[in-house]
Amino acid sequence: MVFSNPFSNMFGRSPIKPMQEHMATVVEASGKLPDFIEAVIAGDWPRAEATQAEISKLERRADELKKQLRLHLPKSLFLPVPRTDLLELLSTQDRIANKAQDISGIMLGRKMVLPASLQVSFTEFVTSAQQTAEQALIAINELDELLEAGFSGRELTLVENMIEKLDQYERTNDKLQVEIRAALFKLESELPAVEVMFLYQIIDWIGDLADRAQAVGSRLQLLLAR
Repeated sequence: MVFSNPFSNMFGRSPIKPMQEHMATVVEASGKLPDFIEAVIAGDWPRAEATQAEISKLERRADELKKQLRLHLPKSLFLPVPRTDLLELLSTQDRIANKAQDISGIMLGRKMVLPASLQVSFTEFVTSAQQTAEQALIAINELDELLEAGFSGRELTLVENMIEKLDQYERTNDKLQVEIRAALFKLESELPAVEVMFLYQIIDWIGDLADRAQAVGSRLQLLLAR
């Protein structure tokens, strides 16, 4: 008779792969934003609407993955990392897709027009936010290798460098946010006040998307510290 090892079974149900799948879905959702902004700039509202629908579909898929992870995350003490830490990381990841949906939803709903003088910098700003999210995904995709390495050695150094690069991307996004807000300030008198208010909100939300991606790295860093 072959007896199964209960400890192996516990580790065999590791939630790391589903966590990575969730993060990939989240970043795929935010990855639609540059195309969405391109459609907005072109005034191509059917394309913008189709892209926003894709973002919403991916956001719902991320929500379902999050729900399934929460339901099936082992309550065992033998998880490779603390259960509460994984749940916090999962929630942090999920906020990226939520913000992408918020941005595209309000811009589509209001059929917002981006001033011509802001369009290039706006595109750069959105691309920078997505680059930050993609770097967070790269770091999360190393989590299983980190566990195998016991959170030590070359793998630990590799992930620490990835997180530092993520922080750099987020700082670049912060700089672009300051610049685009300053450019909008100069245009305020030429635009309807309500439109200015919503433009500032969208700028803040795009910056927030990058912040949330950086927060994924911060959560991962907490795992390393343990």
